[in-house]
Amino acid sequence: MSLRLLLGGLLALAGLVGAGVARADTTCTTTTPVTAAFGNVGNAAAAPSFTTTTFTITCNTTALSLLATASVRACIGIGVGSTGVAISPLRRMTNTTADPLSFQLFTSAAYSTIWGLTPGTSPGPQVVDLNYSVPLLTGGSGAVTVTIYGRIPASQTLAAGSYSTSFSGADVRLEYAYNEVLLGTATAPAACTTATGVSGHKTATGGFPFTVTATVLPQCSAYVTTDMDFGSSAGTITANIDRTSTIGLTCLNRTAYTIALDNGLYANGSVRRMRHTTNPAFFIPYALYRESTRTQRWGSTANVDLVSGTGTGSAQTLTVYGRAPPTIGAVAAGSYSDQIKVTITY
Repeated sequence: MSLRLLLGGLLALAGLVGAGVARADTTCTTTTPVTAAFGNVGNAAAAPSFTTTTFTITCNTTALSLLATASVRACIGIGVGSTGVAISPLRRMTNTTADPLSFQLFTSAAYSTIWGLTPGTSPGPQVVDLNYSVPLLTGGSGAVTVTIYGRIPASQTLAAGSYSTSFSGADVRLEYAYNEVLLGTATAPAACTTATGVSGHKTATGGFPFTVTATVLPQCSAYVTTDMDFGSSAGTITANIDRTSTIGLTCLNRTAYTIALDNGLYANGSVRRMRHTTNPAFFIPYALYRESTRTQRWGSTANVDLVSGTGTGSAQTLTVYGRAPPTIGAVAAGSYSDQIKVTITY
């Protein structure tokens, strides 16, 4: 055999090796993202809220040859979540009373492409490509860091509470196809769903579970109070004088609140008193109650005599029931008054 024929044979052999599909295994795995936490979100917020979380997809291929390469096309899918009903137009998380908070997950910081679950649908999954060398002795690997971009739209009417939804199992799906060659550069599969004409195709679920959270803080506002006027009495008070006043407030839906009334400016122990406006030696006692039968005192001691309520998102009015009992002894003519501090805690 001549030298020319021998070289030609070697070149032919090399061509056959480069054209062959390798027989090795490629496996892709993902790390677990941290919680995508939006933090505190305001009711009817004027601007959207944003958050991100990241994870890494790593593909490993067993050793092939000195010049081998691998190419992977992977689809990373995210479903509706544990409290969701749809992917588009908005996903949903809920609080413990099942109140909804709408949000969305996107594939980029442009917040223009919704992140879906199933290849070939709209919205679809995030597609990533990995290309890497596969040395003979050690095998090869490639890795890509993937970011999930979350946004809560503005102007939502929300209830107070801690909101969350979780993505796990079939809601976090990794499907990939791969090509391996012993010599040269492996071509990328046409799609992650390709099962023929490639070196391999695999699907895995549950690989990157994560949770999305947000908190809507309780809130009360729009406080309005009215004065309690016991009217006029000629001389001493001989029978109970009953009057009412009101406390108005508007609290975010599901906001738990308590209302406390102090003892006023001139109390004698726990007995509230109105004082004569010009003669500070004279007082008229009175009491404030939580209900119309005037048996439950309204005070400022937690778990004893406060009034509790829960916001509805609309204005609420609570009635203060007052009573000036019959007086004992002389009462100076003139005007009497007191001032009560109202404390609303939520």
